[in-house]
Amino acid sequence: MKNKRSARKNLVSYIGLFSWILALALICFIVLTVIPQGSQKKPEVNASKPKETVSQFKETTATVVNIGDIMVHSPQLKGAYVASKDEYDFSPFFKEVSPYFKNSDLAVGNLEVTFGGSEWGKYTGYPAFNCPDSLADAIKNSGLNLLLTANNHSYDTGFHGLKRTVNVLKSRQLDFVGTKETLQDPSYLVKNVNNINIGIADYTYETSGELADRKYLNGAIINKEANDYINSFSYDRIEDFFVDAKNTVDSMKKDGAEYIVFYLHWGNEYKTKESIHQQRIAQRLCDIGVDMIIGGHPHVIEPIDLLTSSDGKHNTVCLYSLGNAVSNQRQEIMDSCPTGHTEDGMIFEFTLKKTQKGVSLHSMDLTPTWVNKYVGGGGWQYTIYPLDSEIDSKLSAQALEKAKKSYERTKAIVAQGLTKCQEAIGCEITFK
Repeated sequence: MKNKRSARKNLVSYIGLFSWILALALICFIVLTVIPQGSQKKPEVNASKPKETVSQFKETTATVVNIGDIMVHSPQLKGAYVASKDEYDFSPFFKEVSPYFKNSDLAVGNLEVTFGGSEWGKYTGYPAFNCPDSLADAIKNSGLNLLLTANNHSYDTGFHGLKRTVNVLKSRQLDFVGTKETLQDPSYLVKNVNNINIGIADYTYETSGELADRKYLNGAIINKEANDYINSFSYDRIEDFFVDAKNTVDSMKKDGAEYIVFYLHWGNEYKTKESIHQQRIAQRLCDIGVDMIIGGHPHVIEPIDLLTSSDGKHNTVCLYSLGNAVSNQRQEIMDSCPTGHTEDGMIFEFTLKKTQKGVSLHSMDLTPTWVNKYVGGGGWQYTIYPLDSEIDSKLSAQALEKAKKSYERTKAIVAQGLTKCQEAIGCEITFK
């Protein structure tokens, strides 16, 4: 009886042990056949992604060239007219600087005229610029491919001219920023240049007026409907501009901008030193996160500076004014500026570099320019000359002497700021 109970007990133990072994085997089967497939794939994918990212990433650079104010005064209009063809030819303006534009990845100029068309009336120079559309063709052929359209002359031919101007640029596939043809046009650009996203905005100052909800340019009230077609700011309501600028910077970054440039039409005409207003605005934009500020409107070159944000974490390169690119503002007729500075300009070139650490300023290059005025065609001709090593062979002795004086004027204004930038940033900086 005792042996039977013992045998039954052993049988129960064997059955229990067998059940545990069977359960264990089932667990091992699941582990070996199901779980390893998933767990083995994930490490393979995760391990390969960093290797692919490293091998696929390529450092890149983007070079941006900038010139100042493009203006067409009455003598320039007369000189550009070709009577035999009943058309205007502005190509002499850019023939010497065109290689600089075409060798860059992006070439930017300030268009300080409007294309109001013949339906607006005759073509005119100052004080209300209405220029033939052929200027846009000359600009396109020169290699310039982005135009700044927000300035104090944007409304010279009214709301019609403001919209027609950018329509002319669109038809020639020229990019623009600062004004709009339609409300759907962007207020800023984020341009992909050689795989570097550059945020670009353009604003002009307003003049003071009696009505707070209206904009005034050059002292003239503009159509209320046109308010949202021009990027502008008022010195009297400057805090509103800083709110707008901050929103623009934030939007640019959301759109992928890796470097941000603001173009500003500001300052005082014919002053070779920036104003207190310019200094304060530049500092606030630095605090907001703008990387570079490039100015126009004074029609003379103003200094370069390197600003540091209030928290010490950000630097901004600021060129207060690039001066005139081309105009008829000649020393002999400029009672308000008899020093010759209105004949001077700059080609400002900067190169951005993108590495795995991000986008940074790689180099800056400044080439002074001077406008040569000479007899030809139907009157006076105007050509922008870069004052580089080849200038000696291109100008008459008299013109060369003027060009050399222009070079020295420009050097005196920008030298200190260039040195400051060189010492602080450490990137390559050249002055030809």
